[in-house]
Amino acid sequence: MNGELRDLYQEVIIDHGKRPRNFRLLEGATRTAEGFNPLCGDQLRVYVKLADGVIEDIAFQGAGCAISQASASLMTLAVKGQTPAQALALFARVHALLTEGPHALEPPAELGKLAVLSGVWEFPVRVKCATLAWHTLRSALEGGDAPVSTE
Repeated sequence: MNGELRDLYQEVIIDHGKRPRNFRLLEGATRTAEGFNPLCGDQLRVYVKLADGVIEDIAFQGAGCAISQASASLMTLAVKGQTPAQALALFARVHALLTEGPHALEPPAELGKLAVLSGVWEFPVRVKCATLAWHTLRSALEGGDAPVSTE
């Protein structure tokens, strides 16, 4: 990744980390799940409102590092309006990006704004920060009761 692109990606992560989108309690949520990353101390709750087979609305609350907050923010923007199956397929692609690197997806540009997370894979200790929201979303969609932990 060239320096200019890396700088742009870092700016987007910082922006979403400081001003996360959809950071709120979602009244009328049909699914919720809690997630916790003991390594970094990130914790969040994801709220999903399913209607007519799609994610009509999604929000999250919690505290954590900039990467955790930015990933959750970007996730909410990406999955709103998708079916649970589409959201889970996107989770798989983002997980591959974060754990295997940008070369795992051809082309990575298909992820749109989520591509800004591509630099995280270079820092293995931060991957759990970026995947926490996604694992928590999966638990909410699958109806999991137990809190999700990255450990």
